[in-house]
Amino acid sequence: MNQPEKLVIFDYSGTLSLEAPQFGRPANLVRALAESGLSPLGITTPKIFWEEIIIPTWMEGSTTARGYKRVLAERIEARLAPGAAGAEIAAAASRFVDRYLDHSRIDPGWRPILENLSVHPGIALVIATDHYAEATETIIRCLHSWNLKARKAEAGGGEKGWLSLFWVANSADIGFWKADRRFWEVLKSRLPLDTVRSALIIDDFGFNEEQGDSDGEWAGVAARQEKTLNVLGEVFHAAQVIPFLLKGGERERAPALIAETGKRISAGLNDLGKKT
Repeated sequence: MNQPEKLVIFDYSGTLSLEAPQFGRPANLVRALAESGLSPLGITTPKIFWEEIIIPTWMEGSTTARGYKRVLAERIEARLAPGAAGAEIAAAASRFVDRYLDHSRIDPGWRPILENLSVHPGIALVIATDHYAEATETIIRCLHSWNLKARKAEAGGGEKGWLSLFWVANSADIGFWKADRRFWEVLKSRLPLDTVRSALIIDDFGFNEEQGDSDGEWAGVAARQEKTLNVLGEVFHAAQVIPFLLKGGERERAPALIAETGKRISAGLNDLGKKT
């Protein structure tokens, strides 16, 4: 079995998937709440959605296998609509989550870049995300639709032709968020990454999830980027970051930024090769 020397990591929501953050914009979210049937169950505004549902359940939803649909339904039944029928709540939660995942596909602009990387010798490919359990199969199905091989990053996962695969490392499957060193240590224990001596990560560091304008957001990006660089450097010996930032949610600039990022990935792999 070939052993990789380099690891290329892609963030998912906000980087590969540009539509996922757009789904959470207030107007889009209000529409989805109404059309899924969550509004009649008490989730009538974005404020209620974030403060009463998502924030209190995020740790459980994103670090366990319970899934978005289940934690959403249970929270609604416990806090917002205790008198509603369980089947009604579950159906509305399922419709909402399915709608969200349908809007979370990988942007087609990434396809040629991912295709080129899938045949690049000597590198391991990972899509790392802090997400609910359902996102793992969503990502895999999207890659399969482009004839790209993909699998969940799990124990023993590196045994069969694994260097041609995209390994999906989801916090819900791993048990830790990717800012935590333990996320990468678990991943390293599941895939044969002991020979990796350098890692390259492409990530928006949460920037594209927000409006992307304030100094505070820039400061948060810088802090998360530095922490990620340090953690990856500790686990994989050397690391390089390629930020993928769309200021103010400038979606129209995305195709040019994706193309430029592809060039930076190629250059980054060359640089990492010189250091190893």
